[in-house]
Amino acid sequence: DRHSTYFLSCNRNKESIALDLKAVDGRATLTALIERADVLVENFRPGVLDRLGYSMEALHRLNPRLVILSITGFGHDGPEGTRPGYDQIAQGEAGLMSLTGPSRDEPTRVGVPIGDLLAGMNGAYGVVAALHERHSTGRGRVVRTSLLASIVGVHAFQGTRYTVAGEVPRPTGGHHPSICPYGLFHSSEGLVQIAVGSEGLWQRFAPRFGLDRAEWATNPQRVADRDAVIAAVEAAFADWPTDKLLGLLADIGIPAGRVRDLAEVYTWEQTRSQGLMIDVDHSALGTITLPGPPLRMDDDCEGAGMRTTHAAPPTLDQHGDSIRAWLETAR
Repeated sequence: DRHSTYFLSCNRNKESIALDLKAVDGRATLTALIERADVLVENFRPGVLDRLGYSMEALHRLNPRLVILSITGFGHDGPEGTRPGYDQIAQGEAGLMSLTGPSRDEPTRVGVPIGDLLAGMNGAYGVVAALHERHSTGRGRVVRTSLLASIVGVHAFQGTRYTVAGEVPRPTGGHHPSICPYGLFHSSEGLVQIAVGSEGLWQRFAPRFGLDRAEWATNPQRVADRDAVIAAVEAAFADWPTDKLLGLLADIGIPAGRVRDLAEVYTWEQTRSQGLMIDVDHSALGTITLPGPPLRMDDDCEGAGMRTTHAAPPTLDQHGDSIRAWLETAR
């Protein structure tokens, strides 16, 4: 059988039960789960749950303490709230692709489903807040977010460039739009990135590479003459092997790094030292390696409070029988 690497990437430590919500027994099982749950997460298009008989009001009649997280593509109301949502469509509609890529004629998707991921993270924050509130009120709450909201929410300074300064940001390829030089450059044998993010860093960087010109003394001057600055840095780096260049940059205190592919990332000792890869025993695939949790929590036992073992992502309906048996004993 085929197993989706997409599914495997985000479903460790979960159990799986498959339900037909148009069948009587499937609806009965879901209802029993809702009555006992703390949180329900759903990402149907607006109106689908209502048609199935599980409106937000109906859910809270079944369980007044239930926290419901509802994620949609473009919001739950408004003129386009009923549209289906997929990550790349949302990246385009929410303006992210207009900021990404080599030029305004080649808008580019982010290389991971960033809208999906951000919506899940924002939803998790909302759920935690609602659970905290429930300690005081005794009641659940509906938490709503969308792919659109989550992407617009990370426009950051690019958003305020428009809302405050009236500028429409455009993509600047591998370079920062408002700091220079800050971006991707070529060594004699590959790629390096630098972040000359302050005037103090520029004053250390420029003399070492013959770039200390009066007309580039400040960041606004360098941004105004971006193409020339980038070309000058490229020329200065052209004869340097990557390792020697990165060593020199480290010696003078310039933040810099290489560009790794995922094979290099997952074999990099720094990645492994942070617990960012975990092995799990999958029921069909055997031992597989997955990206690990991005959080570490220290305590008096040197981090023993963090989960030390992980359950593999489930196969479809793998836990259906055990969940139904638990529901029977919980009655």
